[in-house]
Amino acid sequence: MRAALGEPDARAAVTFLGTDRIEVLRFQEGDIVRYATLGMSEHPMADPTSVVADPVKGPRAELVLSVRAGLAGTDKVLRPLAVLAASPQVEGVVVAPGASLDVGEPLWPGAPFTSVLVAEPGGLVEDLELDEPLDPVRFLPLLPMTPNEAAWKRVHGAQALQERWLNQGTDLRDPSRKSVPLE
Repeated sequence: MRAALGEPDARAAVTFLGTDRIEVLRFQEGDIVRYATLGMSEHPMADPTSVVADPVKGPRAELVLSVRAGLAGTDKVLRPLAVLAASPQVEGVVVAPGASLDVGEPLWPGAPFTSVLVAEPGGLVEDLELDEPLDPVRFLPLLPMTPNEAAWKRVHGAQALQERWLNQGTDLRDPSRKSVPLE
């Protein structure tokens, strides 16, 4: 992460009962602030239908959220991000591109978003290759979604929502943006 994002200017750690410690690092670059999890990839994510989780093989990931700085109190996103990063350990979910993750409350005070769309990795932070037989760590961008966008995505799919955002010129880094028109 440091190679792609530089040195973090802040970090926080959260530990949930029965899970390993999750850190959230903050990186500032111009008018963009990025929050990245650290610790989610320590264990591979396991298919929730598997009887026994493989302690070595399986997808590994960290989460990255990018927003415009100074427009909202986005530093309060640290705990919700840690909750999302702990979800594979706590709930047995596999976090992958196209998935929706919901925290059930605003991502930060006053945020119009309660959930995120997990985007494709590889744009901002390249995959981190690990020694065989371990899968690489993928750095998954998170795109905040309003409740209406999340509901529309459930019906039409992640690709359709991303196309709608693109066609409308939506600034996905705007921490106070309104929902994209969904008609």
